[in-house]
Amino acid sequence: MDFVSIRIITSDVARLVEFYERATGVSATWATEDFAELRTAHATLAIAGVRTVPLFAPGSARPADNHSVIVEFLVDDVDRVHRNLTGFVTDLVQEHTTMPWGNRSLLFRDPDGNLVNFFTPVTAAAVAKFAG
Repeated sequence: MDFVSIRIITSDVARLVEFYERATGVSATWATEDFAELRTAHATLAIAGVRTVPLFAPGSARPADNHSVIVEFLVDDVDRVHRNLTGFVTDLVQEHTTMPWGNRSLLFRDPDGNLVNFFTPVTAAAVAKFAG
């Protein structure tokens, strides 16, 4: 098995794709007006419109209703990223903070209210975990 992606269902695909493109610097690949993907070396963030939900199971997903998942991105320098996102990200949940497990993290919400964590490993153990 291989974990491939996380998909966010939204009522405004273009708005959410634009947000993630700007926040991550990754350009999206559009399949249809209702589906785009931002691909990184290790995973894909898929963004889909509500019209795609009935293709799986009607009513199975609702936009802007996530209260349990955090979308995480490994970045080279979370402090620099924080400076670059100042004025763009409007819902900052937690300033860049070093967590007990060794990552320096910046937690904010995307326009749909989904939690997003940008982090940089800063302790030897955390750096080793993400090396290679």
